[in-house]
Amino acid sequence: MKSPICIWFTGLPGSGKTTLAHTYLERLKSKGIVAVNLDGDEIRKSLCSDLGFTYADRLENIRRVSEVNKILLDNNLHVINSFVSPTESIRAKARNIIGSHRFVLVFVDAPLAVCIERDPKGMYRENNPIQGNNFTGLGQDFEVPEYFDIRLDTQNFSIEECIEQLELKLIPYF
Repeated sequence: MKSPICIWFTGLPGSGKTTLAHTYLERLKSKGIVAVNLDGDEIRKSLCSDLGFTYADRLENIRRVSEVNKILLDNNLHVINSFVSPTESIRAKARNIIGSHRFVLVFVDAPLAVCIERDPKGMYRENNPIQGNNFTGLGQDFEVPEYFDIRLDTQNFSIEECIEQLELKLIPYF
């Protein structure tokens, strides 16, 4: 068996991270590959329910999740993550904790206008009561990754097409 990896989906809210992560998890399961999915929204309701959306809180959120990734990877489980992780420094923190040799960064690329139009969770509504001015894309910038392993363009390609691209690029790991 090859060493397990962390697949880390990053992108703006509404870019398709969660949909891609869930779809890919099901694809892996159908092939008999054991993996776990850690979703930013779910983690915020449990492990990180005490954190807000300031930069310091976001950094702590990712630190905790990265430590969980390490534990799961050390127990031979692949881990799929979907977190906005809006800055290079936050993504670097995750990569450093998890280990760059087992960290695959997937940039889910969709322009802000497309994400606002999709708004699957209603998170872009004006005066977002949960995050206020710290909402990524509106009050807080999203830094497009300088370094990523895979880029998926969800504006121009369907989820299924993106999953096919992802599978092709991840062949060496499975």
